[in-house]
Amino acid sequence: MQLQQLRYFVAVADTRHFTRAARESGVTQPSLSKQVHALETEVGASLFTRARGNVALTPAGEALLPHARRILADADNARLEIAELVGLRGGRLRLGATPSLCTSLVAPVLRRYCDAYPGVRLHIEEGGSQDLVALLGSGGLDVALIVLPSAGTDPALTAEPILRESLVVARSAELTAERVLPLRALRDEPLIMFREGYDLREATLEACRGAGFEPAFALEGGEMDAVLAFVEAGIGVAVVPSMVLSGRPRLHASVLDQPALSRTIALAHRRDVTPTHAARAWRGMLHAHLTEAKAWNLLPGVEIL
Repeated sequence: MQLQQLRYFVAVADTRHFTRAARESGVTQPSLSKQVHALETEVGASLFTRARGNVALTPAGEALLPHARRILADADNARLEIAELVGLRGGRLRLGATPSLCTSLVAPVLRRYCDAYPGVRLHIEEGGSQDLVALLGSGGLDVALIVLPSAGTDPALTAEPILRESLVVARSAELTAERVLPLRALRDEPLIMFREGYDLREATLEACRGAGFEPAFALEGGEMDAVLAFVEAGIGVAVVPSMVLSGRPRLHASVLDQPALSRTIALAHRRDVTPTHAARAWRGMLHAHLTEAKAWNLLPGVEIL
């Protein structure tokens, strides 16, 4: 089983077209088909059905695809790791983070990282924790900042808890607000609610239902920046992580009580892959940033773990 055969196999699986896959791979269609056929011979099963020009994965192809993606990702990581060691280039960092963490934590750390390591090629993937966990598992990311317990669903990952962050009620600074609110007070508040699949949406709904009520939505479906803008406009309130309110004077935060709400953030990577130098440098810079910010009291509502 050769890496090139796996690359061609993945290309056909992604395009569902042999000619298109060959063009994107920079080879002739007969050459690509020959290599895919050789792979099928080696694994002892057809990987694609080719009925009337429609290309689809067989059950064997479906089983092989995630392994092929992981093998190819590992091979790329190995090349980059060796290149870093011999100083041929600065390496690559593929970082994932949830939208709220991109807004509040990733941006200032990335600024320092780019200044310190200008040769590192950066790719940022913004998404929900479950999506990031899947990308880590398939080899599509080197490291990701996720909300626990998302990583608990995949034993192939290791997740290092780095901070615990309070969830607060954000409202327009033009409106009066109590400094501390019991959770049940949200029963009478019009909530700006995040889209389906958002970690904060599930946490808010679960907490409200645990307190015995179903929250009323002023509107729903937004991402972090949109939700904060709607709150600033006075449309309603939102339950958000405390860090996202930094530098937003038009928003006021009320701490939730009875019960207090928080979330745990972890830095996750694949257990069976040693992080690259670029990923280890990111981890070190992240920890340094958190330590300094906490020392200067720049992270209210955050406990460094």
